[in-house]
Amino acid sequence: MKKILIANRGEIALRIMKTAQKMGIKTVAVYSDVDRNAPHVKFADEAVLLGKAPSSESYLVMDKIIEAAKETGAQGIHPGYGFLSENAEFAKMVTDNGITFIGPKPHAIEVMGNKLAAKEAVKDYSIPMVPGIEEAITDIELAKKIAKKIGFPILIKASAGGGGKGMRVVESIQDLPEQMERAISEAVAAFGDGSVFIEKYVTSPRHIEIQVLADTFGNVVHLFERECSVQRRHQKVVEEAPSSVLTPEIRKAMGEAAIKVAKACDYVGAGTVEFLLDADKNFYFLEMNTRLQVEHPVTELITDLDLVEQQIKIARGELLEFTQDQLSIKGHALEVRVYAEDPLDNFLPSIGTLSTYIKPEGSGVRVDDGFEQGMPIPIYYDPMLSKLITYGKNRAEAIQLMIKAIDNYKIEGVSTTLPFGKFVCEHEAFQTGNFDTHFVKDYYNPEHLIKEFAMEKEIAAEVGLKLYLDNLKGVKVPRNASSNWKKNRN
Repeated sequence: MKKILIANRGEIALRIMKTAQKMGIKTVAVYSDVDRNAPHVKFADEAVLLGKAPSSESYLVMDKIIEAAKETGAQGIHPGYGFLSENAEFAKMVTDNGITFIGPKPHAIEVMGNKLAAKEAVKDYSIPMVPGIEEAITDIELAKKIAKKIGFPILIKASAGGGGKGMRVVESIQDLPEQMERAISEAVAAFGDGSVFIEKYVTSPRHIEIQVLADTFGNVVHLFERECSVQRRHQKVVEEAPSSVLTPEIRKAMGEAAIKVAKACDYVGAGTVEFLLDADKNFYFLEMNTRLQVEHPVTELITDLDLVEQQIKIARGELLEFTQDQLSIKGHALEVRVYAEDPLDNFLPSIGTLSTYIKPEGSGVRVDDGFEQGMPIPIYYDPMLSKLITYGKNRAEAIQLMIKAIDNYKIEGVSTTLPFGKFVCEHEAFQTGNFDTHFVKDYYNPEHLIKEFAMEKEIAAEVGLKLYLDNLKGVKVPRNASSNWKKNRN
């Protein structure tokens, strides 16, 4: 494989290209008209225009991407994450055209892309699952019977869902009809599939996921866990590896369960098996993401492995170079997603131009991004600007590095989630590891940041006043004083 096309944009496209370049592989970028001057386009060896800004006219048009690969002679296509990365039809189209899809087989994507199908696939592998119904329903009366049987609170979830869409927590039977209708409506709008299922809502859950790698020879390993419990609107915003709460025994059990899930669907490549961990340290299978995760850098840092490199090698038919026994955790890594969102206004997207964009640097600091100073933030795509990652010999060091890195990350022109990331890292619950997926609901209020900003302004004003007063005390030359030098120079 001498040339690959990256069917994506932004930071993940650039991140994949950097590994490909390291491996001596040429890259092809695809782009929409608003991304014409984006860093990933300039970095690639070749670039092909797909169409107009809306993703439905560019990054989601499968025929155009296949044609771009053929025109440029790309032998492989890497989908990154988002867009077409978990589209079984696209994966099949790629392979049917004689191009290597750098990801799992279409069958695995299809099975694991549907939460009910995924549960059906793994049910014979003795993997713990949250109590609930394992079939799609739309009948509210049936839903009431199921809810009464498993007990409130319950969780309504879109079968084809993701990113928190089509998901509703229901506390009582009176709320069930309205919440179910909302979940179905949202699922139809987001995925074109209104099927939902019901399961017991795990109180005080932690979101733990296991990274797996599988080659074409039947070898499957796990690369330990990532903790992804700090979320807003059911979407992750802060991730770390390893988790601060897993014992070696639980880690081993979850890793083995993740390997079973991968084998259940004949998985190939890099994938992630997600679990819920309850307050008693019981874990339950949630779903499998059949792609590279946004938060993959934290795993790379604690294992000293390049996951994109592993994906490409597996796609080329190479054998995994290591066994499970040869893998170990080294140090601790933390990731904060930097979104162009306003944490003072319910994390609403912030539109504008990056008038100032200066990245933090230093040992243990990594920034994966796809923007430069002066670039506008397109309204058509996910508002994530970058991923800020820190690595230390232990969790405390990684956290302190992150706080310092956030302070040194200078972004002006749009609001970002950097202040929120700092709030998380400085909070006692996070620092002690005593938190769950309700962290934002339990601890965060925009007032916290408003007070902090007011305090910073007050301190700045006091410093400014002191400097001014100190300056007044200094020796001054009268403005109209005559100069002997002037008088005598002639």
